[in-house]
Amino acid sequence: MDDDTYRLARIKAAERDTSVSALVKQYLADLARDEGAFERLAQEEQALRERILSFRAGDKLSRDELYDRSR
Repeated sequence: MDDDTYRLARIKAAERDTSVSALVKQYLADLARDEGAFERLAQEEQALRERILSFRAGDKLSRDELYDRSR
């Protein structure tokens, strides 16, 4: 890491009453959590695409299936 970046990180850490290490730890934790959310959304999207592609105009849905918004 270059000196200017490190200096700015130390300033930000001081403003938040924490350390640069704690900032990095929080950043990595947030990144890992966001990656998990991205993977979950990608899986949901794929499941929806498969459901849409498998649907045919001749398929009959019951009233309960038609109004099921939990999927």
